[in-house]
Amino acid sequence: MIRPATPDEERTLALLQSQLREPSPGLLDAWASDAVPSPAEVLVSTTEADRPVGYLLAVPGDGTAYVAELVVAPDHRREGRATALLSAYAESVEGGVTVTVAAKNAAARALYRGCGFERVWRLPDFFDAGDAILYRRG
Repeated sequence: MIRPATPDEERTLALLQSQLREPSPGLLDAWASDAVPSPAEVLVSTTEADRPVGYLLAVPGDGTAYVAELVVAPDHRREGRATALLSAYAESVEGGVTVTVAAKNAAARALYRGCGFERVWRLPDFFDAGDAILYRRG
């Protein structure tokens, strides 16, 4: 099931976030904080017991939203959860959706292409580990 995350799930989401090569903990912290209003939106993919096993964190912008993080727990990968999160989010926003993907991450690039994202351009040294590819849908 895909649904909006709740701030009380921050600890679970932080554990999932630790699976990312270059996480942005400040974005997740700001989203969960009552003290700092955050424009970020977080969707979760849950088990039948409503336990989050994946999430998508996006930041809406002027006409284009940016997917900052997308992660699924290793034992729940290849179940269509990332595709479901991307589809649910893309259908919920007006305008386009963009994402940057490590140029060396063939699996992620294939996921985004399979979800209708098109390559826009290569971003040299975007990540600490190297280049990124910017993809856009819509």
